[in-house]
Amino acid sequence: MHDLLIKSGRVVDGTGEAPRHADIAIDGGLITAVEERITARARHRIDADGAIVTPGFVDIHTHYDGQATWDDCLDPSASHGTTTVVTGNCGVGFAPVRPGEQDELIQLMEGVEDIPGTALHEGIDWNWESFPEYLDLLDAKRWSMDVGAQIAHGALRSYVMGERGIRNEAATAEDIGAMAALTAEALDAGALGFTTSRILGHQSVNGDPVPGTFATEDEVFAIGRAMQRSGAVFELVPGGSVGQGGLALGSTEAHLESELDWMNRLSRQTGLPITFLIVEFVEDPDAWKGVMEYVAQANANGARLHPQTASRPAGVLLSWQSNHLFQRRPSYLQVADLPLERRLEALRKPEVRAAILSEDNAPPLSDSINDAMHLIIAQNIEGVFPLGNPVNYEPRAEASVATEARRRGADVEAHMYDLMMAEDGHAILMMPSLNFARGNCDAIHDLMADPHSVIGLADGGAHCQLICDASSTTHLLTYWARDRQGPRLPLEYLVKKQCAETAALYGLSDRGLLAPGKRADINVIDFDNLELGLPYAVNDLPAGGLRFLQPASGYIATLVNGEVTRERDQDTGARPGRLIRGRR
Repeated sequence: MHDLLIKSGRVVDGTGEAPRHADIAIDGGLITAVEERITARARHRIDADGAIVTPGFVDIHTHYDGQATWDDCLDPSASHGTTTVVTGNCGVGFAPVRPGEQDELIQLMEGVEDIPGTALHEGIDWNWESFPEYLDLLDAKRWSMDVGAQIAHGALRSYVMGERGIRNEAATAEDIGAMAALTAEALDAGALGFTTSRILGHQSVNGDPVPGTFATEDEVFAIGRAMQRSGAVFELVPGGSVGQGGLALGSTEAHLESELDWMNRLSRQTGLPITFLIVEFVEDPDAWKGVMEYVAQANANGARLHPQTASRPAGVLLSWQSNHLFQRRPSYLQVADLPLERRLEALRKPEVRAAILSEDNAPPLSDSINDAMHLIIAQNIEGVFPLGNPVNYEPRAEASVATEARRRGADVEAHMYDLMMAEDGHAILMMPSLNFARGNCDAIHDLMADPHSVIGLADGGAHCQLICDASSTTHLLTYWARDRQGPRLPLEYLVKKQCAETAALYGLSDRGLLAPGKRADINVIDFDNLELGLPYAVNDLPAGGLRFLQPASGYIATLVNGEVTRERDQDTGARPGRLIRGRR
């Protein structure tokens, strides 16, 4: 008798092969059979007739470093079929750290990843100093999914060099030796990789670039050589851009070419897989094409370079629940602290609307991106769109708020105000910032179709007051395999990219495929009716911090290690997720 049977599903097994109808048997947390018909009995059964069955999604780019210490659910990822996450990306993390120096790492994480510092202060119980001690703390936790961690250059440099590291001073030979040794120690303890950031746009709340931004080749290669024995992943945000996480050649072409050159040489010398962020950037929308051509040639000559692409545009969400154009208008500030429904009641009053639309902005309270968001929106008002319901992440140019307002003969700001009042005041607008330079997602299509790319950049746990891109796993299937009016990608290809290939990059050979002997990390999905819901803001982070969540409908079941963690889009309370220690 089997522990569990998934019956009569259309199996998309992660290999890239065409879907096939089959039953799946599960015993002791592992898949024990995938056959056209399994007649043996089981203690539990899931009817998958009319549904697809996929491996659990492996999300390699999240920032749950702090959240994983206090939250056993790990939403928004948990709601979207994700069964494995990797944290510690972009050179920011929380270990190693010296006692009394935690504030510097919080300021770094808040500045780079827009996670409220108050939530991190309140939520994290700092019971570690070394990276192995951090892993030991995580090892005692239980989640709805598995969690892997990487050691971040920002924390490592701060620990070894103190203020010199934070100020990005040049590392001495002794400093470099200590960082290499601590990296090897972290990998021996189970870290899945090392991460760094080299763009000026990644800064602490004090405006300081991430420690490691200007690290010399000697420093980077010494750390790489220390990683060689483990074969772990080297992840980075490369230089060549001063934006919020992208590649732009343009005036920085020579700098980016030098970045690609050292990545190529480091990978060939050490055998390390290197994954780096790539996007369609406004300053040069075709820059990514040259990067992909370089990568193809480098990999043909023995490198292991994997540009990491998002599956949809990165766009700031605007609403009365979060950031918006009017957040520094004096009349809005009079109601800003009211509970949402009472605030909306006030905003519906004609006299309040008229006052807000007529006013100049009050001075910002600080230099934070949230306080300045109204100015950023005003500068980019031509690129603001209704997100819609159902949501649409690839709107046409004529659907922009400004274009629609002019077509109606309306004031643009007034039209934006009224659009946000839709959905009973819960409507969302979107301001795409990356991967939408030409007003479409054709570049994303081509990046995902490239055999050298990996899918990532969902940023679960990060930018939680601005985005909710951890839902992009659901969007990947609904939009790119089913709904897009334009070039799409086969369902089986997308499942392979999001499951088997992401798992393989991090050496997690025990998952990402539906085959005997693999972990029973599985999604059963009503694919025909799978839908993304409207994002919504909640103040449920520690200290009342705000974040966006986004529901999905159509997940019949999500299994982690053979246990059902979600059923009919609802959390079951099961927590089979564990810390992943090292490559499999």
